[in-house]
Amino acid sequence: MTTKRHEEVGLTDAQVLDMYYYMLLARKVDERQWLLNRAGKVPFVISCQGQEAAQVGAAFAMETERDYLCPYYRDLGLVLVFGQTARDCMLSAFAKAEDPNSGGRQMPGHFGGKKYNILTGSSPVTTQVPHAVGMALAGRMQKKDFVVYTSFGEGSSNQGDFHEGANFAGVHKLPVIFFCENNKYAISVPLNKQLACESVADRAIGYGFPGVSVDGNDPIEVYRVTKEAVERARSGAGPTLIEAVMYRLVPHSSDDDDRVYRTREEVEEAKKKDPLILFATYLKEVGLLDENTEADMLARVQLEVDEATEYAENAPYPSPESTLTHVYGE
Repeated sequence: MTTKRHEEVGLTDAQVLDMYYYMLLARKVDERQWLLNRAGKVPFVISCQGQEAAQVGAAFAMETERDYLCPYYRDLGLVLVFGQTARDCMLSAFAKAEDPNSGGRQMPGHFGGKKYNILTGSSPVTTQVPHAVGMALAGRMQKKDFVVYTSFGEGSSNQGDFHEGANFAGVHKLPVIFFCENNKYAISVPLNKQLACESVADRAIGYGFPGVSVDGNDPIEVYRVTKEAVERARSGAGPTLIEAVMYRLVPHSSDDDDRVYRTREEVEEAKKKDPLILFATYLKEVGLLDENTEADMLARVQLEVDEATEYAENAPYPSPESTLTHVYGE
């Protein structure tokens, strides 16, 4: 039998099965939203496919009742672990009044919600990074003990917001985890045209804190690295930059045609490292997943997605009268 790597990093059998459940739920919600988009029922999808392992692995290293998230638009797996549901995600996709992120006002992928400890995102990329640093500073000033996790794509690591946020956090040793989901493409721009250095993690040295690159297809390894970063932040030692390397398995968004900038052969080769397939294989090798338990979990997830879709499709849209609410002080 394969060595139980998850036990070596402090994860229980139940936890890694939960990890797989959240990865599967994120994938099935995402796939359903693509179908709804192609059927003309939801306007836009920005996908997490291929990035679920990194998101869920990192989320399991955080304390959901204590720590804060400043996520980016692909972080479906992350926010599911922090309490959002398939129904919440579908309400957002359909832009319905009950959407917990924005009441149907924001594009999908703009996660937020005070009760989830998630800072509401906005459309310009990387703006969540200095916000995360500001939250960490505020927590220190108020003598509160929490860690702030902020995520972004490797393209965002080229923006001024990232550099300013990382520099400030490094100088003040703030409890921030900078988590780069390096999926190899900034929309259509490949990695070798984005960075002059070898990896995003190399940039951390300039700000005086550790940078580590990790296999983003392995949730156990991502958990290990993130857990170390959380412990470092809680101890007062300051931030960590984590680069999780993975591959975006679908186009940038439902409005993108990735055939113009990457070959089908490249995508098919990447699918051999699909994190759901790799993790399911590991769970089977250590005796935690068999055909029956896998079928049961899939049925449970499909039911959740079906019920969420039906509920959200039939839920009311925001009333026209609510258009100015939260805009002019109402």
